Amino acid sequence: MSEKETITIEKATIWKFAFFAVLALFVVSLFTGGFGINAGTGNVVNTVTAPTPTGVAGASAVKITPSSDDPLLGDEDAKITVYEFSDFQCPYCSRAFTGAVTELKNSNAFKDGDVNFVYRHLPLNSIHPLAQKAAEASVCAQNQGKFWEYHDRLFLNQQSLDVASLKGHAVELGLNAADFNDCLDSGDGASKVAKDLKSATEAGGRGTPYFVVYNKNNGKTAAVSGAVPYVQIETAITSIK
Repeated sequence: MSEKETITIEKATIWKFAFFAVLALFVVSLFTGGFGINAGTGNVVNTVTAPTPTGVAGASAVKITPSSDDPLLGDEDAKITVYEFSDFQCPYCSRAFTGAVTELKNSNAFKDGDVNFVYRHLPLNSIHPLAQKAAEASVCAQNQGKFWEYHDRLFLNQQSLDVASLKGHAVELGLNAADFNDCLDSGDGASKVAKDLKSATEAGGRGTPYFVVYNKNNGKTAAVSGAVPYVQIETAITSIK
């Protein structure tokens, strides 16, 4: 065998090992949610934080302040409120909408008036360019008393969040189109969205969805990150009773 032939075989062997190494890394990334590039930017489903009770010795406080302008679902006199900080363009928030949030609404604790649910805005504008106007649009729908209907429609039509589609959703839900369009075009909802963003920062939210559970009777809180199963939120509720 010549020297030239030997070199050719060695190069082929190297390329073969390199190909299989890259293939192995790709397969691993599929099962681990990627290489951590988007950590803290909404892709938090694989990096869930355990419920963190506060108001007890050694626990760090998760700050949350109730507000009368929050869209609330359930009994307003419930002892415990589950706050969700969410983004209408976030795929994990859509998963939470069809999963944990739906299970919460179907739970005995919710139906019996022990727990209610509040939605707050956390649009991740750096990676979800349509999230800000979608959030503002939901505020415009809230002004007409149809926040939850609009909220549900956006998550069920997550690929239709451009401004024209946002206005179309309002028409389909029977909202006053002129008032809605004026609200959306003028940015009237931006102040509410900014207020919620500030609240998310104070509560320690870095990605979406982010849940804060609050007991108004004793002031205790617990936080859960990610599109988690409802049982984790239920555990957080139990931890602050």
